[in-house]
Amino acid sequence: MGTIALCIPAYNAAWCLPRLLASAKNQFIPFNEILIYNDCSTDETEATAKLHGATVINGLTNKGCSYGKNVLIEETSCDWIHFHDADDVLLPNFTTLAHKWIETTACPDIVLFDYNYIDNLNNELIAVRRFNKHQLIEDAIAYSLEEQINPFCGLYKKSAIKSAGGYEMDAKLLYNEDSAFHMKMAIAGLSFSNEPEVAIINYAVSGSMSNVNKRKCVIAQYEVLLAAMSQLENIGKLAMYKPLLSYLLLKKAVLLTTYKAYNEADKAIEISKRLDKKEKKILTNPLLNYIFNTYPKTMFRLRAFYNTHKNN
Repeated sequence: MGTIALCIPAYNAAWCLPRLLASAKNQFIPFNEILIYNDCSTDETEATAKLHGATVINGLTNKGCSYGKNVLIEETSCDWIHFHDADDVLLPNFTTLAHKWIETTACPDIVLFDYNYIDNLNNELIAVRRFNKHQLIEDAIAYSLEEQINPFCGLYKKSAIKSAGGYEMDAKLLYNEDSAFHMKMAIAGLSFSNEPEVAIINYAVSGSMSNVNKRKCVIAQYEVLLAAMSQLENIGKLAMYKPLLSYLLLKKAVLLTTYKAYNEADKAIEISKRLDKKEKKILTNPLLNYIFNTYPKTMFRLRAFYNTHKNN
């Protein structure tokens, strides 16, 4: 039977670790290892993790989740890894489903599990995230370019993600490093599939890093697309994805302008035009869409001016 490690990067997570580790202990099939990378927390993260039976690896300096995940990849002795955010939980069926996958002869390198998105305050269901299995299998590169994929919903073959280089440590990708990771894995040729039975709960937590750093997140999303372009060019596949990247960069320029990241927005527009000059359907109104495609910078500036002065 293949072995599975639960790997948790944590920073000041003493408040939520008991909930996650309790859900880990409630699995129908136990994890072979439960490892926590303590990223120089200033609270009782280390003591809390040890109290609940986890093995703790302490960082010497605060280096972030990507560094922590790379350390966990190196430290685990298991064949398979499930990364999990400290403030989320697992349903009891997770390891049962995971073992069904890894015990098949044709198991892919990465399996993405559908999950419930729940409000942390009132425990109400906000949404159910459903991955498209057919698209994942057909073209994992295109799917990872278009979709936000988080590691708390994944099951990863350690040897595969390690050989593909693990997480990137480029500071420009911070705040969107998980998307960068999955794009990198897809571009490296790793195979993907999907488990449709829900076995994970992702909590909407106010004050999370992404919620309080929205501008930085959008800029990082732009940088991740540039990184993917470079990786695709290195393997001779950029031409295949130019139209998609052009479309995604133009869409990203809209968000960049919304958060007044004008330099990045201008660069996104220029690169989008260079990749593919065809008109793209970004707006539903045909006339506005034509103007948008012809004079995107002007429209962005007008929108920003309107948003700045509409309440004055």
